[in-house]
Amino acid sequence: MLTVETLETAGTGFASVLAQVTDDQWASPTGNEGRTVRQLVDHVVDGNRMATVILGGGTREEGLAVFGGAAAEADIVAAFAVTNQDVLTAFAQPGALERVVAHPAIDMLGAQLLGFRTGEYGLHGWDLARAIGADDAIDQSVLESLWAMLVAMAPMLVASGMFGTGSSGTVPDDAPLQLRVLDISGRRP
Repeated sequence: MLTVETLETAGTGFASVLAQVTDDQWASPTGNEGRTVRQLVDHVVDGNRMATVILGGGTREEGLAVFGGAAAEADIVAAFAVTNQDVLTAFAQPGALERVVAHPAIDMLGAQLLGFRTGEYGLHGWDLARAIGADDAIDQSVLESLWAMLVAMAPMLVASGMFGTGSSGTVPDDAPLQLRVLDISGRRP
């Protein structure tokens, strides 16, 4: 089940990998939509800012307006720490998970947005780890939450085009959970 605690665990994992990025790795490719390490982290930071805005009642346009701002940050690691805390605080507000928010893609419940942010941390944390040669293990509780969410959304994942072709159809049901989560999200380790 997705909870704010699961998001916090996923954020801690992302931060741990982020702390290992060396100066010469920021321009390295991640294999994620052609993004460099820096662009991937910028994307996650901008996503946190957008989520915080719309959870606070901001419009879709106000949420979109914060995208691109992370690229100007001199210290993106510090920016992640701040935006991670901001988004955790926003999700912890009474009623945040039941509130309908104006996500740029569609109106959704805060609980669905929580799943999206958890997925961003877990999956992009894996992308980042692979790009810099760090340990790419995703926390088991995060994997369990992501698996439940991604299986329920499988047809939509493929249709969105944001997860490649989705599941390869070659990973057996008894494969390790991390491999199944990565596969359904269009990643081929």
